[in-house]
Amino acid sequence: MRTVYFLLGWCFFGLGAVGTVVPGLPTTPFMLLALWAFSKSSRRFHDWLYAHPLFGPPLQQWRSHRVIPGKAKLLAVATMTVSFLYLAVFTGVSALLKALTALLMLYGAAFILSKPSQVPESPN
Repeated sequence: MRTVYFLLGWCFFGLGAVGTVVPGLPTTPFMLLALWAFSKSSRRFHDWLYAHPLFGPPLQQWRSHRVIPGKAKLLAVATMTVSFLYLAVFTGVSALLKALTALLMLYGAAFILSKPSQVPESPN
């Protein structure tokens, strides 16, 4: 089973890495999934990803403060909106499926928007 988690970790890492250069493909959610999968399979790669100079800081901010940066929030909500509009206008799926999709996306958007955008300032 550890091998499955290890392979999932690399798949999620790959998707997240591609997301750094492909507009609309998120990076941090895939890196969070990679971190989770590595936590189940390889302490070495978990620690490597958590301390990575590029990918580590957002993962650390999420873990310690549940922060989702404002830019990531905007991109996530915009992507959900465009995806839903495409589904609603250009596909022939049933109204029930559209409604269920809208509810899931609204729940996801509410979750994302409910999180802080910045690490709280520490008292001096």
